Amino acid sequence: MQQNRLELERDIVTAAEPGFANDVRRGLTASPKFLSPKYFYDDLGSKLFESICLLPEYYLTRAETEILVTHGDEIARSLNGPVRLVELGSGSSQKTRLLIQALLANQNELSYQPIDISETTLSESARALENDYPRLHVTPVAGDYTKSLDLPHRAENERVLVLFLGSNIGNYNKVEALALLRTLRAALSEGDGLLIGADLKKPESELIAAYDDPIGVTAAFNLNVLARINRELGGDFDVREFVHRAIYNEREGRMEMYLVSRSAANVRIRALDLDVSFEEDEGIHTENSYKFQSEELEDLSRRAGFEVRNVWLDSGARFSSNLWVAVNGQ
Repeated sequence: MQQNRLELERDIVTAAEPGFANDVRRGLTASPKFLSPKYFYDDLGSKLFESICLLPEYYLTRAETEILVTHGDEIARSLNGPVRLVELGSGSSQKTRLLIQALLANQNELSYQPIDISETTLSESARALENDYPRLHVTPVAGDYTKSLDLPHRAENERVLVLFLGSNIGNYNKVEALALLRTLRAALSEGDGLLIGADLKKPESELIAAYDDPIGVTAAFNLNVLARINRELGGDFDVREFVHRAIYNEREGRMEMYLVSRSAANVRIRALDLDVSFEEDEGIHTENSYKFQSEELEDLSRRAGFEVRNVWLDSGARFSSNLWVAVNGQ
C-alpha cells in the first residue's frame, strides 16, 4: 500500500451550494423556527461534541464503545471477503479505531473513507489514523452525505461496510430516515453491510440528563450554531440572551433540543439581508434524537432493503449496534 497519499476530497455538491445560508434563511423564517442539527458540526462544534462524549451523563458513547470492544472481532468477520470501510459523519473516528484494528487482524490492508462536514476534524483524524496504522489507506471526503453519497470503487471480491454510528439515525424523522437508508441501499451491492448504532428507549430522567448536562457543555454545543451564524453570515445574535432547553416528547419517542430567547429581540443577519424577530420564550428547534425499540429498527431495516444479520447490546441494554446486510429487491 502506498504511503503519504492522504488527500482531502470535497463533495462537489456541498462545495457548490450555499447550503448553510439557504437553510438558515428557511429555518428562521419558518413558524415555528428551526435549524438543522448538521450545522452543529463546524470545527468548534465538533470539538464541543467530543467533550460531550466524555461527560458521565452522556452514556451513548460509552455504551457503543463497549459493544465495539466486546464484539469488534465478530463484526469484522460478519461479511464474506475483504472489506472496504465507509463512515458517515465520522468525526474524530475514535470508536472506528476498534473496528479498524479488528478488520486489519483479518485482512492485509484496509481502505477507509470517512465522510464528515468538518474539514479540520476530518484531516486531523485521517492523518492520525494513517500514522498509527501503516496498512490503512484513508481517503477522507469533506461533505454532506445527505446530499450526495459517492461510495468507493471496490475490487471484485470486496464488500463495503458502511458505519453509521452514534445513533445519528435518530436525528431524522421516520420519513427522512427511511429515505436516507433507501438512498444508501441503492448505492450498495447485495451482500454489503451497514453497521448502524441506535439508542434505545429508556426512562425520561436518564435521557434528560444526557442532553442537558449540569456543567453546560451540551448547552454550549447547541448555542454554537448561533455563534456560527454570527461568524459566517454576519449575524448579530446576542448568544447570552438564548438558553438551551432539552425535553422528552414521549408521544413521538424523541428528545428535542431548543434555543430559547430570554426576551423579545430582533436579529440582523447581514449576509442574508434578513431581520428575524423573536418573542420572549420563543424557541428555535435545533435537534431531534429519536429513541428506538428493537421492533422499530427491524421494520426500518426491512423497508429500506436490508435484512438484520445481527444485533449487539451493551451490558446495560441501553444502546444497540445493528448489522444490516443489503438484499435483493432494491
